[in-house]
Parts: sequence; C-alpha cells; structure tokens
Amino acid sequence: MSKRRRPRERRSGAEWTVRGVLLLACAALGYASVAHTTASVILKGQIEHAHVLAPGDGRITALLAQSLSGANTDVQDRARATRLAQLALQQDPTASLAAITLGLNEYISGDVASARRLFRYAETLSRRDLRTQVWAIEDSVARGDITATLRHYDIALRTSDRAPDLLFPILAAAITDNTIRLPLVRLLSTRPAWGSSFIDYVATSAPDEIASAELLLAAKRAAVPVTDSAWALVIDHLIQRRLYDQAWTYFAATHPHADRRRSRDPHFTSTEEAVPFKWVVGRGDDVNATLQANRAGGLFDFTVPAAVGGRLLEQLQILPPGRYQLNGHSREIDQPNSAAPQWILTCREDGRELGRIDVPNSSVLGGIFSGEFVVPEGCRAQVLSLVARPSDTVSAISGQIDRVALVPIKT
Repeated sequence: MSKRRRPRERRSGAEWTVRGVLLLACAALGYASVAHTTASVILKGQIEHAHVLAPGDGRITALLAQSLSGANTDVQDRARATRLAQLALQQDPTASLAAITLGLNEYISGDVASARRLFRYAETLSRRDLRTQVWAIEDSVARGDITATLRHYDIALRTSDRAPDLLFPILAAAITDNTIRLPLVRLLSTRPAWGSSFIDYVATSAPDEIASAELLLAAKRAAVPVTDSAWALVIDHLIQRRLYDQAWTYFAATHPHADRRRSRDPHFTSTEEAVPFKWVVGRGDDVNATLQANRAGGLFDFTVPAAVGGRLLEQLQILPPGRYQLNGHSREIDQPNSAAPQWILTCREDGRELGRIDVPNSSVLGGIFSGEFVVPEGCRAQVLSLVARPSDTVSAISGQIDRVALVPIKT
C-alpha cells in the first residue's frame, strides 16, 4: 500500500517561512526539552550506553530514537530512529516522545496522514509537549482551520515557557490577515496568561504597523487590556513612517472628542503615558519638568538651568493649512525678556519654523499670553513646543503653565 505524499504545490514565501520554522522547531526542540522526562537525566552522549544497559526501558529507547531523528539526519539514522520509536511504543505505550519521533519522520517522508495520527496520539498522552502543539498548528494551518490553529497556539503558549520566542513572531506576522486577526482578538478577550505579553510584542516588534494598530484597536474595543505604552508605541511607529493620517485615525478612535484642527488637553489633565498626540515632557539630565494632573485641573511645572535651555514640552499636531491662535496662562514665571520661554511651531518633516510666541512674566496681563501661527500648504504634521532659551542673565528658568490651546482662527 503506497503512502500518501504531500502535493508539491507552490506556496507563498511567507507560508514557506512559517512551515520551515515549525518543522525545524519540531526537530530542534528535541533532546533538551525531553531528557528530564526520564527517571534520571541522561547526557546525550550516554543515551546509547543507557539503552544497552536497559534495552527494555521504553523511555530510554524513545530518547535514543529521538536523538537519531530530525530534519537534518541522514536516511540510515532516520530509519533506525523509526525502528527504535516503534519498539519504544511496544515497550511503553505511554512513551509520547516515541510517537512524536515517528510522527516527525512520517511528516518528513511525506506521509501526512500517518503523521497526523501519531501526533494526535502523542497529544492524548500529553498536551504539554511543545513539538506536539507545533505539529498541530502546522496541520491546522495546512487544513485552513483557523479555530483549531489558534486553539493549539493557546495550548502551546499556556504550557511552554519556550513557546513565546518561537510562536510570537509567526502569530504577529499573521495579523495582517483579517480572517486571523478577528478570531485572535476573540481569543485574547478570554484573557489568556500570555495575552499581555503578546500585545506588548505586537506593539514593539510586529512587522506591519497598520495591522498592529488594527489588532490593538480591536483588542481595546473587546475590553482586552492594552497599556498606554503599547498603544503609544503603535501610533509612534505609524508617525515614524510618516503615516500621519492613519496615526490620527487610530488615536481618534480611542479619543472620540479629539479634533485634529486644534491642540489637545488644554489644562494638562491627561494621565496617559507619552501618547504622541498628547503632551510629551522633555527629557534631559538638567531638565526638571512634570505634568501634574488633579481633580481641580492640571498644570505643567518646569525648572531648567538658564545656561542649558532646551525643549520642555511638546505635542504633535496634524493641523490643516490655515491661521491659528495660541492662547494660554502662566504662573510664577519671572524672567528677563531675553530669557522668556517661547512657544514654537515647526513642520515635523523638514524642521521649518512657522513662528515663535514669547511667554511673558506671569505678572504681565495676569499671566495671559497669546499669538498667531500660520500653517502653510505642504506641512502635513507640526510640533508645538515650549522651549527655554539659554541665557547667562539668570541662574534658572522656572514657572508653570496651567492652560494652553492652539485653535483655528475663524475667517
């Protein structure tokens, strides 16, 4: 009776990559992950000797079979591995390692039906073996069964410490497919133990920024916990690629009252962590600046050595071309005119400066300040910054801003 062989149809490069990783994993996870399952740990070079001493021990026979198996072994070793694995199952029908070795050899030789039967048998013996779940993922993908694929991902990630390093990259690459992304979100909504780690992995390492944003947005809508830092990273990746409209779309989806025609959070009340379209505090060894939110309203407090100066606060804008008014209020600013802080608006892409507005001492006009900016055509994104100018006339520049807003001027 002839064996059923896998058809040699053409596959996409991505699918071959996934299959290659999974196949190598089945082979490479070998000895290190199973040696401790024997009654005593056996060094790889001692397996042959142990088998000679205990030829009837099914666990040792299975371990020897496994050591001779894999994608890179020659035909003779693989044939011997098959014979030893069959013997191991006769000696001990619960030797899951023997079933895995046989399944892998059948898969390498092209007999998918036999491999499926053997791996399913191995799974009935133990669901905790990573290679068994990796095979099940591979088999489910080949059959187009997304539900089963994700179920085996879940089992593997819940039962193996090694699984995230192996499977997160593959799963993150697959989220570009909407037929996978939506069921994955449903799985994440059950709050699996690995869910938060996967969300963070997608935010930092997934290859497609749009798909990452879609996944995290869907996760947020499904009440899956998504940290501010993860969400900020996804939006920032879009911004770094100059995908400003897409970045704004995803930001606005979770901030329904946001308006791209004006700045946000005029009273500094947000507690979100460094989201690009919110206020971001400047960093530096000599800059002491904080956003202080409270129920009565927030403020921005700053102190910086006068000789240093630097950017104290900024917020990314996606303003359409036009005229804009900056209005605000300060406290406790008392500096010479030459050392007054300034609000500066620049084009993000080329650094063009669109204007400067001084922040006078808080004793002037009751601390109220205002001015105008003009955003020209071709300036798709802008950065509104509060900057301390270096000066040798004072020892430090300090003060507070408790309100600032950049709004369109009606014509």
